[in-house]
Amino acid sequence: MDYRVIKENDLFLLTDDKGNIPVDNTYGLGLYTKDTRFLSKFDLKINGEDPILLSSSADENYSARILLTNPHMEEDGELILWRESIQLERKRLIYNGVLYETIQVKSFFPKPVEFDISLLLDVDFTDMFIVRGFQYGEVGERSGEERTDNGINYYYEGADHVKRATKVTWDRKADTVSDTEGITFHFSLSHSEVQSVTFTIIPEIGGQSGKAIAPDDAHEKLEASYREWEEGTTKVQCDSPALQRLVERGVLDLRVLLTDIGFGRFPVAGLPWFGVPFGRDSLIAALQMLPFNPEIAKGTLMTMASQQGTKADPWRDEQPGKIMHEIRYGELAATGQIPFTPYYGTIDATPLFLILLTEYTKWTGDLVLAEELKQNVEDALKWIDQYGDRDGDGFVEYHQESSKGIANQGWKDSDDSVVHRNGDYAETPIALSEVQGYVYQAKMGIADLYEKSGKSDEAVRLREQAQQLKRNFHDRFWMEDQSFYAIALDKDKNQVGTMTSNPGHVLFSGMMDEIHAHQTVDQLVSPRFFSGYGIRTMAEGEAGYNPMSYHDGSVWPHDNSMILLGMSKTNHQKEANKIMDGLIQAAQDFEYDRLPELFCGYGTSAGRAVKYPVACSPQAWAAGTPLVFIQTMLGLFPDGLNGVIHLSPRLIDQVNELKVTRMKIGQGHLSLSVKKKDGKDVVSVDHNTTGYEVLLSEQA
Repeated sequence: MDYRVIKENDLFLLTDDKGNIPVDNTYGLGLYTKDTRFLSKFDLKINGEDPILLSSSADENYSARILLTNPHMEEDGELILWRESIQLERKRLIYNGVLYETIQVKSFFPKPVEFDISLLLDVDFTDMFIVRGFQYGEVGERSGEERTDNGINYYYEGADHVKRATKVTWDRKADTVSDTEGITFHFSLSHSEVQSVTFTIIPEIGGQSGKAIAPDDAHEKLEASYREWEEGTTKVQCDSPALQRLVERGVLDLRVLLTDIGFGRFPVAGLPWFGVPFGRDSLIAALQMLPFNPEIAKGTLMTMASQQGTKADPWRDEQPGKIMHEIRYGELAATGQIPFTPYYGTIDATPLFLILLTEYTKWTGDLVLAEELKQNVEDALKWIDQYGDRDGDGFVEYHQESSKGIANQGWKDSDDSVVHRNGDYAETPIALSEVQGYVYQAKMGIADLYEKSGKSDEAVRLREQAQQLKRNFHDRFWMEDQSFYAIALDKDKNQVGTMTSNPGHVLFSGMMDEIHAHQTVDQLVSPRFFSGYGIRTMAEGEAGYNPMSYHDGSVWPHDNSMILLGMSKTNHQKEANKIMDGLIQAAQDFEYDRLPELFCGYGTSAGRAVKYPVACSPQAWAAGTPLVFIQTMLGLFPDGLNGVIHLSPRLIDQVNELKVTRMKIGQGHLSLSVKKKDGKDVVSVDHNTTGYEVLLSEQA
């Protein structure tokens, strides 16, 4: 089903492409905030019949425009409405916790006409986990309904003893207000006449809600907010229309996914189902955004630090120092029926937290934040050594403790994602390959910060641990017969030998030596892995391979982006360019030139990139992937601790000129241009107020 979703902060609306929320739909359509559905029915009718869709667009993310018309209407041979004579335009936006919907009608019939417009509403206040069929349990009940001359208030008393309400008002006198026929307005129009009615819908939780203002004012404030975002974000211009559209779409999508729960803006994971703080996803998306807006990394780090684990709680898979996986705010979470308050069942968020901090510091030179978070850093490092390494073998592994938690706790968290080559599922505790790379990178990065702040002994200790991990990793994970690393070690420390994309993340960590990095890259761009549109999560031909699966043969843009950073860092730009070309081609097969959360792993022989049925879109780390393309093509890696910017550009074939303006690094900005000339990529540093020296080297 094609859906339409708009969002601002933590309120979002999910409808079908007509803008409706039909009752008893199977897609979870509705208006949501704090994991509760505040609108479960929202159907527009003309003379009691469904209008016909003409066009539907929600490409601005915070607003949508849907164009409809009437079917032909006769009764006993008498004309009621000539077909396609009435234009209905639904314009909606979200601002400051309020949904505004204006229904504008215009007549194109040559004579005066009369007709009714009805909007059928209902509210079920259902917890999102119940909507999606994941959990059931004790819930509250509707506690009443109040009608006024121009509105309806729906009330709910939750099992968590929190009162919730949905308050609906309209600005035109309704002719009838009925549970069965909806809120009905009678229109009389002459040719070309335009009239409208505007609804405001406000969710309320515990007496707290947004405040409605004039819709035009709300729209103006939203546009101003987006202009401010764009002005503070790195500008990219290139001569490839496909790449230009993709980067602009990524920047726009990341803006709509930003949320602030009191510690600074950070990206939620994705829409429609993951518009909440999400450890791994938020951290990786912020990492992708560093070249475009490093302030988002700061907000992300502060948000994650605020929820860092403090105790051993098996119900939530929590341990001291651990960074959360996901937090939920609905009725089931508040009553303890699900463990997401927050839930900590993720093995990689803690080292990723440390990586984001070190990378943020390299981009900005901001040592103040590292000092502010020093206790969080120490607690995270302690978690890695004491809790992450469950058996003291030097590897970080996961095991589900919570009865309602997640079994596989890496980024491939579906039940079938860690599978042996004979088709058997690996048993926990499981040590994932990419997680060992994250730990290595985290310890090496924090060691640099410690060195800078005078903690030389601690820095030496961390580097020694990291180097021991590097040796152990190669000894235990390398598969000589495959010239590749295993995805994991299982509970018996046997290799899980299925060929997957996971080891590709280790390239970015710096933990591979040159020879094995080269062999790893060769495998990742081989036909078994590379579909033509991107690197598959699992190599074709493996026992668990399925191009239609969630994690076992599909293509995830963010997975590719992590590999791209590693390819660029290890001087494999030719191979990186091949991957970027494929993803740019794939994006053109999706709505709004938007890379989705994932797509199926079929090759280019299938014609178009094949959509995965329930992929989130927009998804933060998918939106961040085109931003990684720019960093990868530039081969750009700042080192704020040493005051240098490493630059090693190589443009993809379809780009002859790339211009980057006001990239925030260090104390200022860097602007540069890259042009192809005589078979080489020629760099011009147009503006540099960073305080860092640009070190240029040629890519292989």
